[in-house]
Formats: sequence, structure tokens, C-alpha cells
Amino acid sequence: MPDTPERPSLNILIVDDEINIRKTLAACLETEGHKVIAVSNAPDALAEASRRSFELAFVDLRLGTDDGLDLIPSLLSATPWLKIIVITAYATIDTAVEAMRRGASDYIPKPFTPAQIKLAVHKVSAARELEQKVAALLEDLGRLHPEIDFASASPAMERILSLARQVAPADATILFRGESGTGKTVLARAVHSWSRRAARPFGVISCPSVPAELLESELFGHIRGAFTGAVRDNPGRIAVSEGGTLFLDEISDLPLSLQPKLLRFLQDREYERVGDTLPRKADVRIMAASNVNLEDAVREGRFREDLFYRLNVISIEIPPLRERPEDVAALAERMLAFYGRINHRAFLGFTEEALQALRRYRWPGNVRELSNVVERAAILCRSDRVGLESFPAGLSPGESSPRIGDPVPIEKIEEQHIRRVLANTKSLAEAAAVLGIDQATLWRRRKKYGI
Repeated sequence: MPDTPERPSLNILIVDDEINIRKTLAACLETEGHKVIAVSNAPDALAEASRRSFELAFVDLRLGTDDGLDLIPSLLSATPWLKIIVITAYATIDTAVEAMRRGASDYIPKPFTPAQIKLAVHKVSAARELEQKVAALLEDLGRLHPEIDFASASPAMERILSLARQVAPADATILFRGESGTGKTVLARAVHSWSRRAARPFGVISCPSVPAELLESELFGHIRGAFTGAVRDNPGRIAVSEGGTLFLDEISDLPLSLQPKLLRFLQDREYERVGDTLPRKADVRIMAASNVNLEDAVREGRFREDLFYRLNVISIEIPPLRERPEDVAALAERMLAFYGRINHRAFLGFTEEALQALRRYRWPGNVRELSNVVERAAILCRSDRVGLESFPAGLSPGESSPRIGDPVPIEKIEEQHIRRVLANTKSLAEAAAVLGIDQATLWRRRKKYGI
């Protein structure tokens, strides 16, 4: 077989009623570094598929009195992304066509050689890796965030980045701490990309964004009929992130009722889907983030102490932007280049007065607020260099954000409050909920204040 780039190991299920085939196939795959489970019949295959996530299955066409073709839909129902290769000593065109129709991805007649098996597995691994890359790219396009460059002139930030790179290769749980908008999710994604799990999925759950009654299903999955509206099985984010990383954003908002179940997964790597009693296993690294003091939440009884200690194996606290003013100009320049490309503009940078205003400002919304300000400037600026006239009023020299009680119109207070809430939230829906108004009203306020 031609030389091919090294790919991550796969979790593989073998279903064949011939013991010699099972042993030979398992040995061939294990020497390539894959994790293999071999069974002799359909019930055992379904039991294994219900307990752990597989990426590839070799299924014999004849399993004693059972038909291997009938097993294919059941396996795919349990694991929709599973690739199935049918193996048989009774190869015909009709059975090959029927296998593909039922969801198989390949068909290999017996007897087969190790080279045939390795090539088939390589094709599946390449396809799976491509699917994950496409999913990640689509997610990135949906977010449309600036390219992240972790170069920093701040000694404190350099220490944080050095620690993040040091712990990335390990499988230890990481807790990212810091104010909203400091870049906890971005750094978590970077740690995943620096780890041995980089080729596997990076899943994200924002705990405040998912209704409490649905969060368990989102995390662990559910079976059909588990609750009203559960018309099909849902594998859950843990299963989808098999072999990779799952990031739990704003973990302090995880309901108390769900915290023991997450603790169990962290301790034993076991969980159950909603509506099911069958324990499942998963190989997933957990990272979490919080913008509140979890020690206070523990003292107030809002967060379990044992879960906090399980999450806090490695703690990485990201400093707010106001504590690293030396990074503001460089960050703003990179963001301006990014938003310039999106808006089909070419900027030469900021005027000196604009840079001074950016450095002077306190950035209560941190990097997220800076990104919003630069995006606005890239849209409003009419020259090739961004000046003060393209900034919100609070950033201009001689002007400061009004405070409650200052002799200013109430609209000025409202404008600054809306700006800061928008800078500290991830969507208009979340901002409207914080402000206590509907999205239509928020849209009118943004139009009124030019936000």
C-alpha cells in the first residue's frame, strides 16, 4: 500500500460468527493502533454499540441464523456517523447493492488480505477526518470571528499561554476563568488544537443558552420517546465528541440536578441517555469556563464542591483586557484587517489619536467589546485609516462613559448600558433577555443610537 499520512486511531466493532476471522481481523487492526471490540452475533453488536461510540464496523453478511444486512440500520440508528463495511464469503452484486442501500459504506469479499483491510480503514479514517474538518469550518463561518493570533506583549498573558501549551498534551480537565469576553472559548479551542485530540471533534455547550430542562438531553442525549417531542434518538454532545474535547461554557449555570451526572462522567467516563438505563462509555476530554467566582457559588450552595474540585484540576485565569493595555493596539489592528476583508475594504490602520483612545479605554466587555468597536469602525469609516469619528462616543478623547447620577440625559445612560450588555453577551436574544426587553425593541434602540 502506498505511504499515507498517519491518522488517529479509530474505535472499531467487528461482527462475525467465525472466531478465526474475528481474531485475525482484530490483530490486523490493533497492530495499526486501533481500538477493537469483536462479537459473534447481532444482539451483542447492538449491546456494544449502545455502550460506547464506534466510528467503523465490520459486519459479516451471515451471522448464524441472522442476516447481517438487518443489523446495518440498527447500528446506524444508535450511531448515525458510523461507517459500516460488509464482509462476506457470499459476495454478489445484489447483496452489495442492498448493503449500500441500507447504509453500508463499503463491501469486501472474503478471503481478504491485510492490505485490503488497511486500505479500507484508511479511507474511512480520511473520510471521518474530512467530515469533522468541514463541520468545524462551517461552525467557524457561522461565527465569523477574527483570526486569533496568540502573540502577546503582556507578561501575564504570556505566562497564561505558556501554561496552556504545557497542559494541552495531557487529558486533564481544564477550568478557564475570567471575565466575559476575555477569550476563554477561543483559548479552549486553541488548547484542543495543540493536543493529541486535535483531529477529533471540539464540541461546545453554552450552559446559559440551553433551557435547563433540555440541557441534560443536549449533553448526554436521549432515546426516542424519552419525553414529548423526542421522536428520534439523539446521541448527545458527549457521544458526538468521542475521542475529542467537550467545552462547557459558563459552567456555573449548570443546574444543580445535572451536576452529579456530570461529576459521574468526569470520574468514571460513564453516563446514560435521558429515558435510558443502559450505561455508556465515552473517551472525551472536558474543559469548562466560568466568569463568576465558583468558590462563592460553592459556599452559597449553587455549585457542588466535589464537582468544582473535579473541574479545577488545571485552572487558567485569563486577565481582562484593561490589565494588558500593551495588547490593545495589536489586537485592534488584526481585527481591522479581518473586518476589512469581510467588508471588501483595505485599511492602512488607525490614526494615532484613535490608537490613543483605544489604549485609554477600560474595555469592560474585554476582547469581545473591542471586536464590536472595530467591526463598527470598519463599516462606518470612509477613509483608508480609521479615526476617532468612527468610534462610539465613549471612546473619544475628553469624553467618558456617563455614570448614574451624572448630569446627562437618561438616553445617554441607556445607550452606554445597551452597548456594554451587547459587548458582554453572545447574541441579540441573550442581550434582550438581560435588558428585559424583546428583540424588536432592542433592534430599535440599536438603530436609534447607531450601535
